Amino acid sequence: MPIKIVLAEDNYLVREGVARLLETEPALNLVAAVEDLPGLMKAVEEHAPQVVVTDIRMPPTSTDEGIQASEQLRESHPEVGVVVLSQYAEPEYALMLLEKGAAGRAYLLKERVSEIEQIRDAIEEVSRGGSVIDPKVVEVLVAAKSRAKESPLERLTPREREILSEMAQGKNNAAIAATLVLTERAVEKHINSIFSKLALSEEKDVHRRVKAVLMFLGQI
Repeated sequence: MPIKIVLAEDNYLVREGVARLLETEPALNLVAAVEDLPGLMKAVEEHAPQVVVTDIRMPPTSTDEGIQASEQLRESHPEVGVVVLSQYAEPEYALMLLEKGAAGRAYLLKERVSEIEQIRDAIEEVSRGGSVIDPKVVEVLVAAKSRAKESPLERLTPREREILSEMAQGKNNAAIAATLVLTERAVEKHINSIFSKLALSEEKDVHRRVKAVLMFLGQI
């Protein structure tokens, strides 16, 4: 069954462009396109989508409505995935989006919407409860971390940093292995080393992954 989607974007041309792009994908079913936060929440109630694709800034205040929508849906409709679109690589918004949990959340730059594979993959990932962070946002965060002093991330090897960067994009071990041309066993060993160096050895696996990514993103 196609994934039901509600789109929220205040710019008419962008909204129409994204809508037409989504409609070209048989695996996606756009059920509503709205222009503001109240319209988005109403559409969620009316259409019960599996995923919301939302601009980060839209009426009524044009500040962080996309983040607000994500938080409201986390409480009212925890099963709904959210893909937030932003015009700029703003790490602080990515951190706000993920601070209460990365499951079912994605942060993409608007330049990606012209690449149907990118947005389709993000929609499919969040619909499964996964998470995706735009690689350009990850690059900004890596650069910031490389300048930080006395960070536990400084203990990581270049390969471990590379693997943590892939984790921050929502990839599982198999996907990381494929991307970096490693065995899954090698990826698992590197990840266990990351957990140890970041003092996360005693946490449950799912919590260790989320906390490691949040540390990488500068949240902890």
